[in-house]
Amino acid sequence: MVLLAAASLQVGAAFAVTLFDALQAGGMAFLRLALAALLLLALWRPRLRGRPAADLRLACAFGVALGLMNWCIYEAMARIPLGVAVTIEFWGPLAVAVLWSRRRIDLVWVVLAAAGIVLLADPAGGGADAAGVLFAVLAGGCWVAYILLSARTGRAFPGGTGLAVAMAAGALVVLPAGVAQGGAALLEPELLAGALAVAVASSVLPYSLELEALRRLPEAVFGVLMSLEPAVAALAGLAVLGQALAAREWLAVALVVVASAGAASVGARR
Repeated sequence: MVLLAAASLQVGAAFAVTLFDALQAGGMAFLRLALAALLLLALWRPRLRGRPAADLRLACAFGVALGLMNWCIYEAMARIPLGVAVTIEFWGPLAVAVLWSRRRIDLVWVVLAAAGIVLLADPAGGGADAAGVLFAVLAGGCWVAYILLSARTGRAFPGGTGLAVAMAAGALVVLPAGVAQGGAALLEPELLAGALAVAVASSVLPYSLELEALRRLPEAVFGVLMSLEPAVAALAGLAVLGQALAAREWLAVALVVVASAGAASVGARR
């Protein structure tokens, strides 16, 4: 289930990139969030009346993190290869995993991940688009907020109702960028159909599979499997978009995967 979720998420992201010419990153991010929100709201039908205001603020904050994370990573993917963007973005969950542990081995994961990200950014050679790298780094920061707020939202709301509310809030956050970049293309039936496929593949299906997987797997195993996402993203970029990475970039992806797997395993045991 975890591997299927990762594959669905990254293939969906690769397909989203193919729609950037018509919708640009902002328009695609908005449609993905808005359509996923409609699906989740129809599925969970959250009742907001009578809920504490603090819970609603929490769900909205979760939505802000979710919306900005999606918009930033799409802006990164519009400028740098999919595998590179996702690998750099992974500094966020890696940081959260390391913070849960206080062992010396954590320094190894930090060094490995830092080395991988520096290899990808290539500051000396100038091979990577600076804006793309910056957007990927910002997406990783939003991922930190996403992880911390999702846990609290899950405790405050039953089932997936909190996620449904957050997804709707995230769509509203990205709405201005979506309208500015997507324009009239947001209403084209063919593009809406493509965006719906992305919403299902990149949001609804992965979240559902991961939720079921967490009920069956130890957290350490789940974390290690999730750490394969940068490699899965690189393969999806190669298969769908023809984005072949250089040997240096594959080495960087491998370093981040190993660092993330180690940090997730140690963090879960703690």
